[in-house]
Amino acid sequence: MSTTYVDLSHTLDEDVQIYPGDPAFSCCPVLTVEKDGLNVHSISMGSHTGTHVDAPYHFFASGAQIDAMPLSAFIGNAVVVEVSNKKAKEMITCEDISPYSESIRRKAAQEHGVFVLLHTGWSRHWRSDLYFEHPFLTRDAAQHLIDLGVKLIGVDTLSPDETRVDGSTPDFGVHELVLGAGAVLAENLTNLGAIRTGDWCVNLIPLKLKGCDGSPVRAFAYRAPN
Repeated sequence: MSTTYVDLSHTLDEDVQIYPGDPAFSCCPVLTVEKDGLNVHSISMGSHTGTHVDAPYHFFASGAQIDAMPLSAFIGNAVVVEVSNKKAKEMITCEDISPYSESIRRKAAQEHGVFVLLHTGWSRHWRSDLYFEHPFLTRDAAQHLIDLGVKLIGVDTLSPDETRVDGSTPDFGVHELVLGAGAVLAENLTNLGAIRTGDWCVNLIPLKLKGCDGSPVRAFAYRAPN
């Protein structure tokens, strides 16, 4: 039997949802088979477009840049925390994380370490205004995960912090805490409900962009048959 794979990435297209103020995405043909004998596209986007990872350099001038981070930082055993009962703008707290603490500790000690992926189910609102109203993680809960040995926190939302589109000052407390600890954030994941049970390994390998603060990824989970 073959290995099972689950795609955790949104498709990058003209309707891709971006964080307010980030560069727009475009993918335009510059050569075509009909005219030139081959297809080539020009791609333009921000480093945090679509399903992507944040390196510590995103918030810290002395933090690790994406090309300097080891590949091992982007491969991990998944623990999916089920918080799909959360409503718009509702906080994800330590109380929500606590039932998974033992599983997180166990997988943190295994080869590849542990990723904690927060399944809010909010990816169903992708490309809608409601996507900006996602649940978000408290700093205390983020600190609890770091204390458990988590090397990456992933969300199926635009950000682990609250996204504010009303012009008020954003609070990037979770970004600062997690990236300041040298860990990684993954945002705009999807299909996390497909890997809630069983043992899954997740791959979030970024592009090797010199001196960059993050990168789009083709995120996927996989497991070998028993």
